[in-house]
Amino acid sequence: MAGSTYGTLFSITTWGESHGPALGVVIDGCPAGLPLSEADIQKYLDRRKPGQSKYTTKRAESDRAVILSGVFEGRTTGTPISIMIQNADQRSKDYGKIKDCYRPGHADYTFDAKYGFRDYRGGGRSSGRETIGRTAAGAVAARLLSELGVEVTAYTKAIGDICIPSSEYHYNEIMENSLYMPNNAYAAKASEYLEDCIKKLDSSGGIIECVITGIPAGVGEPVFKKLDASLAEAVMSIGAVKGVEIGAGFQAAKASGSTNNDAFGVDGGKVFKETNHSGGILGGISDGSPVILRAAIKPTPSIAKEQKTITSSLENTAISITGRHDPVIVPRAVVVVEAMAALTVLDLMMVNMSTRLSSLKEFYKE
Repeated sequence: MAGSTYGTLFSITTWGESHGPALGVVIDGCPAGLPLSEADIQKYLDRRKPGQSKYTTKRAESDRAVILSGVFEGRTTGTPISIMIQNADQRSKDYGKIKDCYRPGHADYTFDAKYGFRDYRGGGRSSGRETIGRTAAGAVAARLLSELGVEVTAYTKAIGDICIPSSEYHYNEIMENSLYMPNNAYAAKASEYLEDCIKKLDSSGGIIECVITGIPAGVGEPVFKKLDASLAEAVMSIGAVKGVEIGAGFQAAKASGSTNNDAFGVDGGKVFKETNHSGGILGGISDGSPVILRAAIKPTPSIAKEQKTITSSLENTAISITGRHDPVIVPRAVVVVEAMAALTVLDLMMVNMSTRLSSLKEFYKE
């Protein structure tokens, strides 16, 4: 299968299926000498694993990371890092009754159209469980970025139409509620909304916001590998994401040039912007301000409410999906967005090292 590898210098290849024996990732291009342990990776995996609350699937997976290669005596060796996460609680029988149906909102029909064959057990490779490999790799990328003074923070901005204004963010509250919202009061409102969705046998979507701080000005390529374009590609590759915006995003379409432009200033010899409508990126290159992106997450397509569909033999039918499914994908996708952003920024920062001759001379000077 093409398309399972991402990155240029810091590259990852994910592997595995939802109901296979294991999933994982191979990371190539991680420099030697980075302190790294399975505990560093586990912190990220714990944020996306199932069973955290009543708003996530009850699939009982410990999602324990096992480093198979690339780390010796607590430090990376510069060789490929292979990480494996075993599946322990697959219930393939849950999908037996619908194996000949195309589930609305899923990739069942398109996989059949492309390959003439599909793994109906939870979606196989198209399952959201594939993101576990990305998350593990993102943990390594974030660990390396922290050495460079770059921090990536994602959180739930909205569930359904319950949206937190940026003026009411309390970042210390993100980890205090099961929805990873930076405001506990809004999280309580969102929980009530989700309870209503569950009663109606339905699901909800939402918005994830990600802020990246510490990126120096000058990161990103000006044409096909723009920082914003690369972030959009990375985040859009997450199965549940249906839209990405940077900075003011779609609101910029309603603005005028005089209100959307960010005025520059200098303070103590340092360049700053009075506003950040650009989301920290100008011409595809970081401008030194925080990079801000948002991802629109679709409602969970697996719902118990009856839906119209067709069979693989092209007959009309109806389907009600049973089994263990998240009524909302957003909370578990927060760390996946964070991981993909970290992978993208790190890769472009590594590529950026070859931009100037002075950088090469500095690296190779005797």
